[in-house]
Amino acid sequence: MIANPSLDCTSAFITLSSTKFEPLVEFYSALLGQAAQPYQADRYAEFCLPGLRLAIFRPKADQATQFEAPNSGAMSLCLEVADLAAAIAHLTHLGYPPPGPVITATHGREVYTYDPDGNRLILHQGVAPEA
Repeated sequence: MIANPSLDCTSAFITLSSTKFEPLVEFYSALLGQAAQPYQADRYAEFCLPGLRLAIFRPKADQATQFEAPNSGAMSLCLEVADLAAAIAHLTHLGYPPPGPVITATHGREVYTYDPDGNRLILHQGVAPEA
């Protein structure tokens, strides 16, 4: 039997494509409290979070339609937060409408909202460990 070669993955990150590049970069800069690094004006921005790199890029003009969707697709960006109420307040302070209702599940509490480009954003607070 021939062994299948494996993908030697050294890193993974999520990318969001947007023709509304700057508003999206401004939103994530304010939400995450950090400047994009690296950052190329009107072209590419990257944010480093614990366990995740989030990159935002502007597609080339001849490729833009590949990335357009009439509504949010299946992918969601889930951000684990220490204090869900504070995260909701922060999002509201940035000028975004309050997200939908808080949903309580066995794995914690979460809300769904959207970034300026319509990508679904989940703010999630895990269940506190029992003492």
